[in-house]
Amino acid sequence: MRIFSAKFRHYVRKKIRQSHRISHKSVEFVCLLIGAALVALVSFGFAQLADWGLAFNRIWVEKYPIAVWIVMPIGLASLAWITQKFVPFVSGSGIPQVIASINLPYGAYKDHLVRFFQTLWKIPLTFLVMVIGGSVGREGPSVQVGAAVMLAWGNFCHRHGLAFSGLAANELIATGAAGGLAAAFNAPLAGVMFAIEELGRGVNLRWERNILLGVLACGFILIAIAGNNSYFPIYHGAVDVPKFILWCLGCGIACGILGGIFAKLLSKGLSTLSPSCWRSYLRKHPIVIAFCLGVCLAIIGTITHGQTYGTGYEIVAEALDGKMIAENLGIWKLLATVSTYWSGVAGGIFTPCLTIGAGIGMQIWSLTGGIIDQRLLVLICMAAFLAGATQSPVTASVVVMEMTGSQPVLFWMLICSIVASVISRQFNPKPFYHFAAGRFRQRVQELARIEQGFKNNDEIQQKA
Repeated sequence: MRIFSAKFRHYVRKKIRQSHRISHKSVEFVCLLIGAALVALVSFGFAQLADWGLAFNRIWVEKYPIAVWIVMPIGLASLAWITQKFVPFVSGSGIPQVIASINLPYGAYKDHLVRFFQTLWKIPLTFLVMVIGGSVGREGPSVQVGAAVMLAWGNFCHRHGLAFSGLAANELIATGAAGGLAAAFNAPLAGVMFAIEELGRGVNLRWERNILLGVLACGFILIAIAGNNSYFPIYHGAVDVPKFILWCLGCGIACGILGGIFAKLLSKGLSTLSPSCWRSYLRKHPIVIAFCLGVCLAIIGTITHGQTYGTGYEIVAEALDGKMIAENLGIWKLLATVSTYWSGVAGGIFTPCLTIGAGIGMQIWSLTGGIIDQRLLVLICMAAFLAGATQSPVTASVVVMEMTGSQPVLFWMLICSIVASVISRQFNPKPFYHFAAGRFRQRVQELARIEQGFKNNDEIQQKA
């Protein structure tokens, strides 16, 4: 009887411990879903705001076309000044800041590039760039904002002992960043591939189950909110063309060359590419340069009848629908995107890259005399140019596949993207996002050394 009683007590204690572990895991999973929901909601709100900004730009440009020559230069210079003066770490895409944060050593400056309230400025600043007509997208900014939201939520849960005891800052940043991309494109699988191929490149991330679940949850929650709709119209073009491998090679080479040049221009910047006698002036007067770049954007926009403003979503949708778009639009969009990025304002390059790729596909199709379905060339060039610009062929292929519902063409997109990525490396050996991340990481480390120096001086004076 005593033996039975002892075994029974042991059994009860064991079950209590097991129920406690189950309860803790349940709480952690619920917290993960809450974090994913917060990222999805912020991304959804950002998407709505971006759509309003693009719509407002179309309205005022059509009604007051002459105003472009005033609004564009002054607006770009003003936004560049605000960004550099108050929130310099939200300039550009946002993906380099996330990569830099993951690569920074743990310490007081680990989250400096993805601090919550600082990063939220990315949303209104990108919105205003879209309103004035800058060639930017919201997907890169959604990545940085998603990382900031998830990290802030994770830190809150850590402080109150709720969950994420096994997840470090890197894992929270990666989950929020990839979840932001998944929610921005309404493409859960693309978010997972982005986390593995882009964020995990060159850094030791622990790919725990919760990270991938969090990324997928962000995408699925947005689908629940906004519906299971593809970002672009569903692809209805050809899927099987004789000797299509030759077309893939040709498009891959063209997109790889242009994508490599595009990445090189973004990486080097205007001052580095200018004659040495101009460099000092360019570095000392960034606002004047932003004004001049705004004039360039106005010129390009006037030539293309406003088709280079914003993300270029309508252009891609028309090209995928088999409609004609302006000749050489891909090159003009490339120049507009480079000019906007060089100004130092907030805004991403993801969707503009897809527009550039669509323009390149249309240009190649026009040279062939129409012997192949133009929609097929547009589709594979979208993926290929994005791969050439980022050197992430798998992510580029999966993103375009999920955005257009073109699963039967995924194999060809992947081949074309791999060719473009290999060619791009000959022009820009280091991927653009990681090159820019190195600069942000260096700036944070310099800031840390300066502040540490001030702290040491204060301690010396106090001792004296």
